[in-house]
Amino acid sequence: MTTARIDEAAETLIISGAGARPGSAELVGPRARVSARITGGGKTWKATFPLKAARWGGPELPLPTGAYDLRISDVDVDDLSVAPTVLEGLRIAVDEGIAQVAAPIDPIYETVEGQATLEGRYVSHPGGTENAVFFESFYGRSVGCNPRAIDRALAAAAPDVVRYWSVVDLSVEVPEGAIAVVEGSPEWWRARAAARLLIVNDWLRRRFARKPGQKVVQTWHGTPLKRLALHRPGFDPRRMAAVFKESRRWDVLLAQNAYAERILRKAYAFFGRPIWVEGYPRNDALIGGDGSGIRTALGIADDEHVLLYAPTWRDDRTEMVDFIDPEQLARQTDSVVLVRGHSRTIDTGRDRAGARVIDVTGFPETAQLLLAADALITDYSSVMFDFSVTGKPMYFLVPDLDHYRGELRGFYFDLASRAPGPLVRTQDELISALADESHEETYAERYSAWRAQFNRRDDGGAADRVVARILDQGFVTR
Repeated sequence: MTTARIDEAAETLIISGAGARPGSAELVGPRARVSARITGGGKTWKATFPLKAARWGGPELPLPTGAYDLRISDVDVDDLSVAPTVLEGLRIAVDEGIAQVAAPIDPIYETVEGQATLEGRYVSHPGGTENAVFFESFYGRSVGCNPRAIDRALAAAAPDVVRYWSVVDLSVEVPEGAIAVVEGSPEWWRARAAARLLIVNDWLRRRFARKPGQKVVQTWHGTPLKRLALHRPGFDPRRMAAVFKESRRWDVLLAQNAYAERILRKAYAFFGRPIWVEGYPRNDALIGGDGSGIRTALGIADDEHVLLYAPTWRDDRTEMVDFIDPEQLARQTDSVVLVRGHSRTIDTGRDRAGARVIDVTGFPETAQLLLAADALITDYSSVMFDFSVTGKPMYFLVPDLDHYRGELRGFYFDLASRAPGPLVRTQDELISALADESHEETYAERYSAWRAQFNRRDDGGAADRVVARILDQGFVTR
């Protein structure tokens, strides 16, 4: 007989059984996996699964939310069950060999009535009562991008300001000194109302209600190549209404460069309010930065060649595009291949695996990956405007160029005539381009013009400039 239980004190899942000791036991999820410590044998055995994991050299944190396959060699786990249990860092239940991991929110608050109660408190809160900032990056799926860089600069300049970070669960590590608030929890609703300043890099959601005295700084998350908001193809009155409603919530919009300022102002009808053209805080780390630390954390030797594959998401699919075979690419180029899916594919996809392939979709700071990489392979992603700060080579794998440009999204300029690297349609063409030793000379003039237009303000001081303006305007006080 096989049984399952939760040790709440140790935050572990324990499976016990009779007979020979299993050879292996794992919990396997889309973005994480843990192995059990197996003890005993002969008459009985026990597999103890930790419900925390460390990634990329970071601290042990609760497992990300999602469904995990319970795999124990030579053991039938289909009849195992554990009632939902709320621990300090997560909530877990087991049914028919599947462990369901959720954020540690009391189930009473996840009911319609519970969320209505919390939202009612939020709406009635006077707001802006705390000298605090509420940060959110990519809907709480990560703690990175421009908000993270601003957090670091703000913590140095005004250490008494309270810093809340909105996260989907406690597997998302927040910066030192910051407070994690899980989306939908009572603490999340309260912090969102009480903070005098909100700093986000995407749309505000969950029935946001501006409070008197509250300010919103929208950092956005990339210089646009692809058309967005009001400029997207097709007439959609609901989308237009949503864009107008959303942009009216922002007090300030941040732009990487003057080109992005013009596009974002029109695409979001952001008229009559300031756009700060200060470069991107997330790119400060690229000026004089060193990728050796992240290489070590990822287990990559200093002398290995690293390719970063970072495509954008597609409106007509939920998972990351599969235009390359990363294991084959690693073998053909004698490289380590880092696979970086878009933030919108974190929840819907699974980590890619293979020899000399590392899936870094969940890694919080893209800038660190750009430092670690020797070259970038992308398509239409705004990462092209960040990677160019490094001056390292770029390659554009665009097998669906005609469809994406002509039907799906459309571009603001002709990528083919201005890209600071070759456009290729297949993996074979990509291999040939990577082997071309004349690449840098061929694209030197384009690369220089690109940086002059898009990276003029990416000088390492963007976060400090943004924080100085926040403090000067009294959004929060030292």
